[in-house]
Amino acid sequence: MRYLNPKADLTFKKVFGEHPDLVRSLLNALLPFETPEEEISEVEYLPAELVPDTPLKKNSIVDVRCKDRRGRQFIVEMQMLWSPAFMQRVLFNASKAYVRQLNGKEKYELLQPVYSLNLVNDVFEPEMESYYHDYRIVCMEKTDKVIDGLRFVFVELPKFKPQTFSQKKMHVLWLRYLTEI
Repeated sequence: MRYLNPKADLTFKKVFGEHPDLVRSLLNALLPFETPEEEISEVEYLPAELVPDTPLKKNSIVDVRCKDRRGRQFIVEMQMLWSPAFMQRVLFNASKAYVRQLNGKEKYELLQPVYSLNLVNDVFEPEMESYYHDYRIVCMEKTDKVIDGLRFVFVELPKFKPQTFSQKKMHVLWLRYLTEI
Protein backbone atom coordinates (compact mmCIF):
# COMPACT_ATOMS: atom_id res chain seq x y z
CA MET A 1 0.00 0.00 0.00
CA ARG A 2 1.29 3.48 -0.86
CA TYR A 3 0.70 6.60 1.21
CA LEU A 4 0.93 10.27 0.43
CA ASN A 5 3.98 11.88 1.98
CA PRO A 6 2.74 13.92 4.98
CA LYS A 7 5.66 16.32 4.52
CA ALA A 8 4.62 17.23 0.96
CA ASP A 9 3.11 20.70 0.81
CA LEU A 10 -0.39 19.77 -0.41
CA THR A 11 -0.70 16.75 1.89
CA PHE A 12 0.53 18.70 4.92
CA LYS A 13 -1.92 21.55 4.26
CA LYS A 14 -4.77 19.10 3.68
CA VAL A 15 -4.12 17.15 6.89
CA PHE A 16 -3.36 20.05 9.24
CA GLY A 17 -5.12 22.91 7.46
CA GLU A 18 -8.54 21.28 7.26
CA HIS A 19 -8.78 19.11 10.36
CA PRO A 20 -8.85 21.18 13.57
CA ASP A 21 -8.55 18.13 15.86
CA LEU A 22 -5.35 17.02 14.12
CA VAL A 23 -3.64 20.42 14.21
CA ARG A 24 -4.70 20.86 17.86
CA SER A 25 -3.21 17.46 18.73
CA LEU A 26 0.03 18.26 16.85
CA LEU A 27 0.40 21.63 18.58
CA ASN A 28 -0.31 20.23 22.05
CA ALA A 29 2.19 17.43 21.45
CA LEU A 30 5.04 19.54 20.07
CA LEU A 31 4.76 22.95 21.71
CA PRO A 32 6.47 23.43 25.09
CA PHE A 33 3.38 23.99 27.22
CA GLU A 34 4.32 23.68 30.88
CA THR A 35 0.88 23.05 32.40
CA PRO A 36 -2.30 21.32 31.20
CA GLU A 37 -4.10 24.69 31.43
CA GLU A 38 -1.87 26.02 28.64
CA GLU A 39 -2.88 23.26 26.23
CA ILE A 40 -5.17 24.10 23.34
CA SER A 41 -8.75 22.87 23.63
CA GLU A 42 -10.15 24.30 20.40
CA VAL A 43 -8.78 26.00 17.28
CA GLU A 44 -10.19 28.32 14.67
CA TYR A 45 -8.42 28.60 11.35
CA LEU A 46 -7.17 31.99 10.20
CA PRO A 47 -6.20 32.96 6.64
CA ALA A 48 -2.82 31.49 5.71
CA GLU A 49 -2.02 34.57 3.65
CA LEU A 50 -0.65 37.51 5.62
CA VAL A 51 -1.52 40.31 3.21
CA PRO A 52 0.50 43.52 3.70
CA ASP A 53 -1.16 46.77 4.73
CA THR A 54 0.15 48.47 1.61
CA PRO A 55 0.92 46.98 -1.80
CA LEU A 56 4.59 47.97 -1.52
CA LYS A 57 5.20 45.70 1.47
CA LYS A 58 6.04 41.98 1.47
CA ASN A 59 3.24 39.43 1.15
CA SER A 60 3.63 36.07 2.88
CA ILE A 61 1.79 32.77 3.03
CA VAL A 62 2.19 30.16 5.77
CA ASP A 63 1.15 26.51 5.68
CA VAL A 64 -1.30 26.65 8.61
CA ARG A 65 -2.41 29.54 10.81
CA CYS A 66 -4.96 29.25 13.59
CA LYS A 67 -5.88 30.60 17.00
CA ASP A 68 -7.34 29.18 20.18
CA ARG A 69 -10.12 30.46 22.45
CA ARG A 70 -7.67 32.64 24.39
CA GLY A 71 -6.59 34.38 21.18
CA ARG A 72 -3.12 32.84 21.01
CA GLN A 73 -2.04 32.38 17.41
CA PHE A 74 -0.22 29.37 16.02
CA ILE A 75 1.71 29.19 12.76
CA VAL A 76 2.76 25.76 11.54
CA GLU A 77 5.27 25.38 8.73
CA MET A 78 6.67 22.29 7.03
CA GLN A 79 10.01 23.04 5.36
CA MET A 80 11.64 20.38 3.21
CA LEU A 81 15.06 22.02 2.78
CA TRP A 82 16.83 24.34 5.18
CA SER A 83 18.08 27.73 4.10
CA PRO A 84 19.29 30.59 6.31
CA ALA A 85 16.47 32.72 4.89
CA PHE A 86 13.89 30.33 6.37
CA MET A 87 14.59 31.48 9.94
CA GLN A 88 14.19 35.11 8.82
CA ARG A 89 10.90 34.24 7.11
CA VAL A 90 9.66 32.53 10.29
CA LEU A 91 10.52 35.61 12.35
CA PHE A 92 8.88 37.88 9.76
CA ASN A 93 5.63 35.88 9.64
CA ALA A 94 5.28 35.49 13.41
CA SER A 95 6.05 39.18 13.97
CA LYS A 96 3.50 40.16 11.35
CA ALA A 97 0.85 37.99 13.05
CA TYR A 98 1.76 39.52 16.42
CA VAL A 99 1.52 43.18 15.40
CA ARG A 100 -1.74 42.70 13.49
CA GLN A 101 -3.63 41.81 16.65
CA LEU A 102 -4.27 45.40 17.71
CA ASN A 103 -6.22 48.17 16.11
CA GLY A 104 -5.24 51.80 16.56
CA LYS A 105 -6.69 52.51 20.00
CA GLU A 106 -6.44 49.08 21.62
CA LYS A 107 -4.16 48.54 24.62
CA TYR A 108 -0.96 46.50 24.42
CA GLU A 109 -2.23 44.29 27.26
CA LEU A 110 -4.64 42.70 24.76
CA LEU A 111 -1.77 41.18 22.77
CA GLN A 112 -1.71 37.38 22.86
CA PRO A 113 1.34 35.19 22.18
CA VAL A 114 2.19 33.88 18.73
CA TYR A 115 3.76 30.42 18.53
CA SER A 116 5.61 29.33 15.42
CA LEU A 117 6.07 25.57 15.02
CA ASN A 118 8.50 24.73 12.23
CA LEU A 119 9.03 21.16 11.10
CA VAL A 120 12.22 20.97 9.04
CA ASN A 121 13.06 17.90 6.97
CA ASP A 122 16.73 18.83 7.05
CA VAL A 123 19.56 19.25 9.57
CA PHE A 124 20.42 22.89 10.18
CA GLU A 125 22.20 22.66 13.56
CA PRO A 126 24.72 19.83 12.92
CA GLU A 127 26.78 20.70 16.01
CA MET A 128 23.76 20.22 18.30
CA GLU A 129 22.58 16.72 19.22
CA SER A 130 18.98 17.63 19.94
CA TYR A 131 16.35 17.64 17.22
CA TYR A 132 14.12 20.07 19.15
CA HIS A 133 15.00 23.79 19.37
CA ASP A 134 12.92 26.22 21.44
CA TYR A 135 13.64 29.93 20.89
CA ARG A 136 12.36 32.82 22.99
CA ILE A 137 13.34 36.42 23.57
CA VAL A 138 15.52 36.30 26.69
CA CYS A 139 17.83 38.57 28.62
CA MET A 140 21.40 37.48 27.86
CA GLU A 141 22.56 38.23 31.42
CA LYS A 142 19.75 36.34 33.12
CA THR A 143 18.09 33.88 30.75
CA ASP A 144 15.14 33.24 33.08
CA LYS A 145 14.01 36.80 32.27
CA VAL A 146 11.80 36.43 29.19
CA ILE A 147 9.84 38.85 27.03
CA ASP A 148 6.68 36.90 26.24
CA GLY A 149 4.86 37.25 22.96
CA LEU A 150 6.83 35.31 20.36
CA ARG A 151 7.98 31.71 20.64
CA PHE A 152 9.66 29.69 17.91
CA VAL A 153 10.04 25.92 17.87
CA PHE A 154 12.12 24.20 15.20
CA VAL A 155 12.13 20.41 14.84
CA GLU A 156 14.90 18.81 12.78
CA LEU A 157 13.03 15.71 11.58
CA PRO A 158 16.10 13.72 10.38
CA LYS A 159 17.58 13.80 13.91
CA PHE A 160 14.45 12.37 15.53
CA LYS A 161 14.91 8.73 16.61
CA PRO A 162 11.89 7.36 18.52
CA GLN A 163 13.73 4.59 20.37
CA THR A 164 15.99 7.06 22.18
CA PHE A 165 13.38 9.42 23.58
CA SER A 166 11.08 9.06 26.57
CA GLN A 167 8.83 12.01 25.83
CA LYS A 168 5.09 12.41 25.71
CA LYS A 169 3.47 9.63 23.72
CA MET A 170 1.72 11.96 21.25
CA HIS A 171 4.97 13.86 20.69
CA VAL A 172 6.64 10.64 19.55
CA LEU A 173 3.63 9.47 17.53
CA TRP A 174 3.35 12.72 15.55
CA LEU A 175 7.07 12.79 14.79
CA ARG A 176 6.98 9.12 13.76
CA TYR A 177 4.08 9.92 11.43
CA LEU A 178 6.10 12.72 9.83
CA THR A 179 9.34 10.75 9.55
CA GLU A 180 8.24 7.16 8.82
CA ILE A 181 5.16 7.29 6.57
